[in-house]
Amino acid sequence: MQTNKDNLVVLGAGWLGQALCIDAQKQGWQVQGTHRSDTHQFDFERQFVLQNGELQHQVDLQNAYWVCAIPPRSRDSESDYSQVLEQGLKLATELNCKGFLLCSSTGVYDQEAGVYSESSEISCTNERQIKLYDAEEQVLEQQGKVLRLAGLLGPNREPGRFVAGKELNTSSQQVVNMVHQQDVINAIYAVLNNWSQGQSIYNVVNPAHPSKADYYAKKCELYGTQMPSFSSDEVAERKVIGSAIEALGFSYQYGI
Repeated sequence: MQTNKDNLVVLGAGWLGQALCIDAQKQGWQVQGTHRSDTHQFDFERQFVLQNGELQHQVDLQNAYWVCAIPPRSRDSESDYSQVLEQGLKLATELNCKGFLLCSSTGVYDQEAGVYSESSEISCTNERQIKLYDAEEQVLEQQGKVLRLAGLLGPNREPGRFVAGKELNTSSQQVVNMVHQQDVINAIYAVLNNWSQGQSIYNVVNPAHPSKADYYAKKCELYGTQMPSFSSDEVAERKVIGSAIEALGFSYQYGI
């Protein structure tokens, strides 16, 4: 995808964030990507960690776009997700951030059957919803933007392997909401390159929504793994629509 070369700080250079750093660097962006360790595998890596409530970091890239790619579930005794995000927003402001983009999750939507878009109401009836919604509000209050990502797949994260033989607490007839890692990276570029335009929140979800039974049967056959079992066969579709971001010139290129 064509991008306007710029500076980029990726908060959380894990499975998604590291791939974004590598991709952006190849395209000519100046990049810094963070993790908790002070040992570096890549030249773009910088430490960013809370210890006893104090931030220790090596991030110094001025006038950059920031992308928070920390998985919303990440937390431990030293590094609470909300606190890390708060410190990231504060540091981004100090370094004259050009825009702060949060990678959230479609898990923020209600779990009941229905079709969900960016304008859908969110009930915040469980801990995960509350955590995701609060993080989004932190960013939106600072004039940032939010991408709500569907279930992620890509290199070293293949559904035919991570669900093999498991008992899934869902219906076999529920549909999947998934998206490929590279489509997410391209969606991030689309938002950064059109920062002053468009919506504050976008879903990033592949338009294909096969049933979980059909989807996992295909994936498990592909990898020669055992099909998972399901808690029911009830027909109750929960579908998240990710077409709004296409208005920015983005298109889904990778199958699920």
